[in-house]
Amino acid sequence: MTDDVDEIGSHNEDEKELYEHHHIIVEKGQEMMRIDKYLMIRIQNATRTKLQQACDAETILVNKKPVKSSYKIKPFDEISILMANPPREIEIVAEDIPINVVYEDDFVCVVNKEPGMVVHPAYGHYTGTLVNALAYRFNNLPTSKQKLADNLEINRPGLVHRIDKNTSGIIIIAKTELAMTRLAKDFFDRNLDRKYIAIVWGDVKDDAGTINVNVARDLKNRKVMATFPNSDHGKHAITHYKVLERFGYVTVVECKLETGRTHQIRVHMKHIGHPLFNDNEYGGDKILKGQHGNKYKQFIENCFEILPRQALHAKTLGITHPITKEPIFFNSELPDDMQQVIERFRVFTSNKNV
Repeated sequence: MTDDVDEIGSHNEDEKELYEHHHIIVEKGQEMMRIDKYLMIRIQNATRTKLQQACDAETILVNKKPVKSSYKIKPFDEISILMANPPREIEIVAEDIPINVVYEDDFVCVVNKEPGMVVHPAYGHYTGTLVNALAYRFNNLPTSKQKLADNLEINRPGLVHRIDKNTSGIIIIAKTELAMTRLAKDFFDRNLDRKYIAIVWGDVKDDAGTINVNVARDLKNRKVMATFPNSDHGKHAITHYKVLERFGYVTVVECKLETGRTHQIRVHMKHIGHPLFNDNEYGGDKILKGQHGNKYKQFIENCFEILPRQALHAKTLGITHPITKEPIFFNSELPDDMQQVIERFRVFTSNKNV
């Protein structure tokens, strides 16, 4: 939620029009829960007090009817949150931010994104993003609109896909409307080749495998994703993986995406018991495999300091050029933080029976 939520439920009684700032359909499989508790989990920056005040002011509706804060939501309920002010749109501010362009022609631009850079503005990150850098570098990029979770709307100049803030690697930008349309269709039709490199906890049993498990927002914590095996809940998601190097304590794997769901690799690898190294949202930021001695603990803590993020890099992207129709392929080196951690595990395990 934005700062506008401070005024939720306290609109002027003379105001004739209210604006919908959030429209949420409760997912199939969601357990019954008080609506104030559910929305506090679901909406960023919402507090229980503000939500209870909004219910008292009858600006939270379920199935088009006002409800009390004690109302218990159930699957397929339609929740609307109304405010006196209309939703606002984020203005894209052009910023002179260095970006690593690995390829560019008149129609596309390919960037190797540094870890820690947010791709597009959202709640808490209105500046300093890749989109801000693109707005400075290019004029008149084609745009698509996205409605964000905090009910801001944003134009996404040039973007046809994204990667997480703390994931590094290849991302492609469309420079014309035609290029954007055709690239978007290729991503939708999965007519591309994407491979990631990840460091995961534990010794992955099989040299190669496929994870075919639905993915959706976690039903208890809306900020992360979850897997739903043997269920029709969530979106179809497939990840193919191949072991590149084993260290016993951790394994370096290559992941090929057949689908592109939010946090797909991160949640899929957790599902098979191998969370990404130092992934704080999926349990990888603590020692999950190995010795209990102080020396090993200090070694892992040092690795966490070197790599203060999930160990995931979007290494390659192969596409059909949207204009020339020629196949083009982009490759990027592993960032220094991942390379350092891999080398440290090589040294640490070289004389150990792991």
